[in-house]
Amino acid sequence: MKLRKVTAASAVLLALSVAATACGGDKKDDKSSGGGKKITIGIKFDQPGIGQKTPQGYAGFDVDVATYVAKKLGYSADQIEWKESKSADRETMLKRGDVDFIAASYSITPERQKLVDFAGPYLLAHQDVLVRADDTAIKTAADLNKAKLCSVTGSTSAQNVKDKLAPKAQLQKYPTYSACLTGLQNKVIDALTTDDSILAGYASQPQFKGKFKLGGLKMTNENYGIGVKKGSDLKAKINKALEDMVADKSWDKAVQKNFGPAQYKNEPAPKIGDIKS
Repeated sequence: MKLRKVTAASAVLLALSVAATACGGDKKDDKSSGGGKKITIGIKFDQPGIGQKTPQGYAGFDVDVATYVAKKLGYSADQIEWKESKSADRETMLKRGDVDFIAASYSITPERQKLVDFAGPYLLAHQDVLVRADDTAIKTAADLNKAKLCSVTGSTSAQNVKDKLAPKAQLQKYPTYSACLTGLQNKVIDALTTDDSILAGYASQPQFKGKFKLGGLKMTNENYGIGVKKGSDLKAKINKALEDMVADKSWDKAVQKNFGPAQYKNEPAPKIGDIKS
């Protein structure tokens, strides 16, 4: 009888322990309310000024925005796990739950909105060109008809310019933006095109400081948003965090810190939900 009593009591204690553990686990995994052990955020690892993995850690405007948002959600910087989010993988990563949200020069488009939800926008960028600092020949998109335009393999930016704005532009394909910059510096090419924020980030690197300038052509609108899983409660919380970041001037400081050396003439912080077509 004594053995049975002990066994029964042990079973009750075990059941209570399991229940408590399950409840505690649910609370820790609830990323929408903050306070968990860790939050996983997708960023670019190879875009200086936007999102870059460096020997010292992670840096860039998107990193600063994501860190601020995470803090508002209840996570300190050392509770963030950064995960590389390549352009082609972003929607899949959100659907699978590989990340809690993505801030990776992620333009809001109707096609993407069918697959994921977006908080923001938090930056209005434009497709532009980067030219040498002493260049005076390229002042409009039409001037690119006489230029050698750098195209990064797999990018559609240069092809868009050729198809819609400068059909006579000579496309030169390079494997990376860094290779394009070297070609631009050596006068092998005349201009590099992609989002102005990305161009400003590259031009702000110490080795390129003062060598390049943005053309200011504003050929498209690129509304950067923070991607979350479809239906996620995080969207509203992130939108509130973004509003706070603008209100307390942290947004302005992040822009100047990451893009300032390239003399980037950024648009004012966009209002939440204001997507420019």
